[in-house]
Formats: sequence, C-alpha cells, structure tokens
Amino acid sequence: MQFRDHLGAVLNSYSEVLFLKGPVLGAFILLVTATAPQVALAGLLAVLAAYAFARFIRMEPVFLESGFYTYNPLLVGLSLGYLFRLTPLTLFFVVTAGIAAFVLTHTLFSAVWYYLRLPVLSLPFVLVSSMAYLAAGTYTNLYVTSLYPRGFSFLETVVPLWLGGFFRSLGAIFFVPSVAAGALIAMALLVRSRISFLLAVGGYYAGVLALAALGGSHASAFQDMNAFNFILIAVALGGVFLVPSPRSYLLALIAVLTSTVLLSSSEVFWSRWGVPVFALPFNLVTLAFVYTLGLVEFPFMAKGTGTPEEILDEHLTGSLRYPGSERTLALPFSGQWTVWQGFDDRWTHQGPWRFAYDFVITDESGETHRGEGTVLEDYLAYRKPVLSPIRGRVERVVDGLPDNPIGSTDRANNWGNLVILKDERGFYVEISHFARGSIRPKEGTWVERGAMLGLCGNSGYSPQPHIHVQVQATDQVGAPTIPFSFVGYRAGEEFFANDTPDVGARVEPLPAEKGMENRMGFVLDEVYRYRIRGCDQERFPGAEEGIAAFTVRMAPDSTFFLDSGRARLYFGSQEGTFFFRRMEGRDPCLRALFLALPRMPLTYRRGLRWSDHVPSGAVTVGLRRGLVRLVRSVVPRFGTVTVQLGFENEETVTGRVVSGLLRGEWNTRVVLHPYRGFRSVQVGSLLMERIDENAA
Repeated sequence: MQFRDHLGAVLNSYSEVLFLKGPVLGAFILLVTATAPQVALAGLLAVLAAYAFARFIRMEPVFLESGFYTYNPLLVGLSLGYLFRLTPLTLFFVVTAGIAAFVLTHTLFSAVWYYLRLPVLSLPFVLVSSMAYLAAGTYTNLYVTSLYPRGFSFLETVVPLWLGGFFRSLGAIFFVPSVAAGALIAMALLVRSRISFLLAVGGYYAGVLALAALGGSHASAFQDMNAFNFILIAVALGGVFLVPSPRSYLLALIAVLTSTVLLSSSEVFWSRWGVPVFALPFNLVTLAFVYTLGLVEFPFMAKGTGTPEEILDEHLTGSLRYPGSERTLALPFSGQWTVWQGFDDRWTHQGPWRFAYDFVITDESGETHRGEGTVLEDYLAYRKPVLSPIRGRVERVVDGLPDNPIGSTDRANNWGNLVILKDERGFYVEISHFARGSIRPKEGTWVERGAMLGLCGNSGYSPQPHIHVQVQATDQVGAPTIPFSFVGYRAGEEFFANDTPDVGARVEPLPAEKGMENRMGFVLDEVYRYRIRGCDQERFPGAEEGIAAFTVRMAPDSTFFLDSGRARLYFGSQEGTFFFRRMEGRDPCLRALFLALPRMPLTYRRGLRWSDHVPSGAVTVGLRRGLVRLVRSVVPRFGTVTVQLGFENEETVTGRVVSGLLRGEWNTRVVLHPYRGFRSVQVGSLLMERIDENAA
C-alpha cells in the first residue's frame, strides 16, 4: 500500500465527520483545526494511532480507506486536545484513547448493524471521551484545571451574535469553536454539498430559535456551543440517511425540534460530573428516527452513500432504472403470450388478490381461439407447457380437478389445479388452472427456473385456458397477494429487464445466451487499455488524447467495478441483463462508457431496442451539476436523463442520450469485442478504441 493511500485514508477520517468523502476536504478540515494547534495535533495523533493499530492487527486496507473506522478516534483526540495541555503523558493518553475508540467502533458497528440495522454514528466517541473526561479527575499529573488560552480573533467582536453562533457551532464539531474556523468549514460545506449546507443552516436556526423561545434568551441560545447537535441531526436525517426531499426536510426539522429538550436535559445532567454533552443528543435522536422510519418502511430511506446530491441522484435514477419489485419472476412459458389481466384489473384481480397476472395466446387478429371457440381444443393456450418462473421447492400440488367446458366455471375450486413454489428469497409463487393430470413435479421436490411444471388448462374459476400467476407471503392456496415483477422479456421489439407488462402486450421471455454472457463476463484483475481520440472538453472535461486503462477489481461487498485510478464504474449481470450500475469518482472515459451502455440484454435479437436512465450528474459538471441536483430534491422529474439504445447488428449497440439538460442529443456507439468487453466506445466526438487485444 502506497503512502498516498495511507494519507488518503487518514484525511478521509476528517471529511467523514460531516458525512462526506474525499481527502481534499479532509486536508482542508485538518488545516482548519490547526487554528488550535494542540487540538489539531491531538486529533491527528489519535487517528494515526487508530490507523496504525488497525494495520497492526491486519485489518484489510479497503475497510480503512473511507475513514469510517477512524473518524471516532479522530473526534476523541480532538476532544482530549481541547481539554489538556499536550505533554508526553497527554500524548500517551491520546494514543490509548484513540485505539480504544477504534476498537469500540468496530465492536459497536458489528453489533448494532447486525441486530438493529443501524449505523454506529459517533457513539464510540461520546462514550470514550466521556470516560476520559471522568477519569482525568484522578490523573493529577495530567489534568489541566485552567485550560490553556484559546486565542481570540477580531471576527469574534464584529460578526453579529446570530451569525457568529452558527459559525462557532460548526467549528465546535471539530473542537475549534471560533468564528473563523466555523466560517471556513461552512465555506467548504457549501462547495462540497449545497444540500448539506442548507440543512446545516436550517437545522441550526430551527433548534436555536426553539431554545430561545423555551429559555427566554436569544443571547444564551446563540452562545450555546452544543447547538452543533442541531446541525448534525439536520444533515444526517435530511440528506444522508433519508433521500433529500420535502418530506425528509420536514422530518429533519421535526427531529431537530424534538432534540431541544434532550439537549437541555443532557446539559443539566452531565454538568454535575463536569462532562460535556458532546454529540449525545445527535446520536440518540438520529438513531431513534432512523430505526422508527425503517420499521414503518419509509419510502425515502437512503440505500446508497455519498453526498446528499449523489444519494438523491442515485435514488431518483434507480426508481426509473429498476421499476420492478425485488420479487422477480421469469415469464412462465416460452414463445409469445398476451397479457390478459394485470395488477388491479377489471375482473378477478382485485382486493387481496390484485397482484396477479393472467396470460393467454392470441393470433395476429387478437383472437385466443380458432374457429368458433366452443371447445377447449380450439384455444391456442390449451395444453401448452407451463414453466417454473423461479428456482425453488414445490410446496403444494393440486392436480385432480377437471377442465371446465367452455361456457362454465368451477366456483367451488377457484384456483383449479395448481402448483405453489417456495422461493429461497422468502416468498411463494402460485400458478393456477393447469390441465388435469398434467403437473409433473411432486410436493417436496426442487425445480429450477424454466423447468416444466405442467400444461395450461381450464380448471377452477377459468372461462378459457390461461396461466394465472401470483406471489404471496404464505403457502396457503389463494393467499393474499403481494407485488412482484417479471425479468428478461420483450414486448414487441422493446426489451424490459425488470418490469410489469401492460394488459394486451404480447410478451416473450428472452433468456441469456452463453456467448453474450461470456462477452460481458469481465475477469478479476484483467486490464483493458484504450486509445482516446476526439476529446470533447465541453462535455467531458479532463479527457485527453492518449491511453486510458481500466482494471477489473472487486469491492468488499463482492461487487465488481472497473477502476481507472480516479473513478470506479460498478457493473454486474442479473437475470439476463448486464448493468453498469453506478459510478464513483470523476473520470471522463468511464463516464462516457456509463453513458454509452448503462445496460444491455444478454441475448441478441435483430431490431431489439431498450431504454435506460443515468444520473443527471453523468451529463452535467461543476456548479451546474450541483444546482440541478438541488432542484431535483424538490422537483424530482427535473433533469431526467434517458438513454435510448438498440442493436444495430450482433456486434454493435447504438443509442442516444436525451435530456433537457443537454445541448442537443449525444449519439453513442459501442462495438462489442468478439471475446470479452468492448472493441470501441463513442459518445459524441469522444472515441475510445481498444489497443490491448490480448487482455481478453
């Protein structure tokens, strides 16, 4: 591991305190803490001690690079540097406390996340610093009864109290409660995340004004340094653990207001022991809100990481990219069938059974039968194979009911002959109306997706032969239904990776082809080199003519990504579709690849087309990107970026990127390599041509 990587991991500890990432921001905050040299030195020493200890016990570097495990030791060090004059004994105390905070962080994170699915926040810092302050009373060679001078700047006298209070509270997060330090941190926050900055401002003034109303003194409220808790609560709930939105902003405001009583009572209680409140109110309120919102399945719970703007962009794009459910099924047949009924439809799919699909076969004129359609054999779907839509275990089989003659139904046995399958993901699938005696698997046997289950019939409450599919939470026949979606199918000439087809659509499953899977099966540590031509500095600033290299890497969560050294482009194949899922960092060439092929079906059909969406940040840069994302937190549809794609031939995918944010359309073209990856990628005038053919 190089020195640059070690330095980046240490600096990330500073930016992580503000729920942001990046060594540049971390270095800036480190310089800000240097306005109080002893505080800065103690903080740096604590984080270095924790980092060195982590490396000593051989913790994987990939877990340390984000600063997640070392920002609590940093805060502990800053708190001790604020209290003690640095001496050799103090330095020893800081080192041991930093290591203790690291161990406690690792322990609490494992336990709290495993049992409650909650973040650890800065609880280790609060616990270790509180214990250190309490213990310091018995260390006569260590404790400083009169704190060393803090320094006093001219700004403290000229900045209005209402503004100075905000800046001092921001600085207090890093134990440098001065106007100058807080102003610098506010500036950095504004540059890095406009949403975080606005949440910090709104949270602070909402909390302080509530304190002033309760206590009767605005001066006292604005001088309370513990008001930094309001800032952290607002930022955490309004833009980190919840997706930025008007509802999230309102919840953040409510959380700040409810925390005022907790802050005041904590100050009264802890003052008896001479211990600061630290970030205890922030931790308790934030964890309580996150846990409660998780229990009620609040729809705006954030799933990604990054700045609030990035979290918002990923959430909005993800809702468009993956409109289907996590309960995914393959279509239970081969060839083309027609959707007869869908969710909440006009006949039987209502109430507790509204999440279900019916399929029939139709001819070119839309008829489901030949001739007069008076007998079962006239119907095109009758006795056609029914396939398993999942891999799972057969829980129930009913196979002895007769097929109804056309014109009659069996109201006593609504579901007719059926199979109920248990999916390993925790749900059940019921397929109904089989032909009598046609079901092949027995109860208790295992079936793979696509396995033959039986033949389409007309048993139960069925006016004509069709396949009925529903998903439910239990194995009871006809249990209430729950949402699901279908994967890897086409309707007409359009491919859908995960969606619910419209009534009347003629759909056909498109299973993955082995050859296409091999083409997109990137192998760990492979390196792909491209020659860059025709750079477009307006659309892709930073792109230069020359050589770009991408290495296939694996993240700790076992996801794969292309690594350029400056950015990561995550990818994967799922249920017949290849995805470039998301991008971290800034690299114009990886960004171009993301735009050119965000997804692709792993099967070829001439004329097949599909559409996808990418984050607005993929087509905007700089200040414009930040402003667009800020507006999207209030107007989600603003700045939607659509990518329309299709097969030109078996080797070539062409497309165009469409958005109101663009000046015109960006045309794209990807030529697949015969063995693995891409021969060339073009977006606008930016062209990448592969030069390392041996990489495959």
